[in-house]
Amino acid sequence: MARFRAPRHDEGLTLVEHLDELRTRIIVSIVVLGVAVSLCFWQNHLLLDALNGPLPPGRKPITLSPSEPFLATFKVSVYAGILLALPILLYEAYAFVLPALSSAERRVILPFLVLVPTLFAAGVAFGYYVVLPGALHFLLNFNSGQFNVQVRAGDYYGFVTLTLLAMGFVFQVPMGILALTKLGITTPRQLAKNRRYAYLILAIVAMALPGTDPVTMLVELVPLLLLYELSIVLARAFGAPITRQVAPQPDTRLP
Repeated sequence: MARFRAPRHDEGLTLVEHLDELRTRIIVSIVVLGVAVSLCFWQNHLLLDALNGPLPPGRKPITLSPSEPFLATFKVSVYAGILLALPILLYEAYAFVLPALSSAERRVILPFLVLVPTLFAAGVAFGYYVVLPGALHFLLNFNSGQFNVQVRAGDYYGFVTLTLLAMGFVFQVPMGILALTKLGITTPRQLAKNRRYAYLILAIVAMALPGTDPVTMLVELVPLLLLYELSIVLARAFGAPITRQVAPQPDTRLP
């Protein structure tokens, strides 16, 4: 029988029941994602207007093929649908692994379920309101007297969505570092001691993010450094390693 509630830690499930539950979780995730993508495609004009917002006034992306408007619109709807369905997708993944978690581990993971989509949305908002305007202003005006600068729809929406997704994942740095401290792999003291090496790695990450100009790289590097410092604060406050309780072994000695 398909189940929609999360099993308890002490609830024994057979292999068939685990597979049945996995199938149910996958079906629910696909249905939710399909509904979210359909809703975004239905309201695609609002999405495209929002994505065209960072462009200079009066400028719209151009298309060079008959199929490009549909393909670009569909890709944008898929990305927006994934973002919209992210909280439910995370819950379905959490509900499937729930039987393997103790009550203490559940209390640790539950805040992650709230903070991960929240930080992802914050990263997308930062990318939209801060990174994209600065990057587009620099790129579209660079040597503009020597080029007839046009914005192709497929390339522009690909650049915008990739930048926003990258900033959403970048804002997960505190969650990743907090998870490492929870697992006992590192400590807040080590994080603070190796700060300069972390800054170097973050600078390399900023160079690898979308946007090849120095302005975009610097704009993306600043939140990375701030997020790393926030990670140290969170690790000191909530980064105590998880201690799994071990069930006592029965005494098998003969009387």
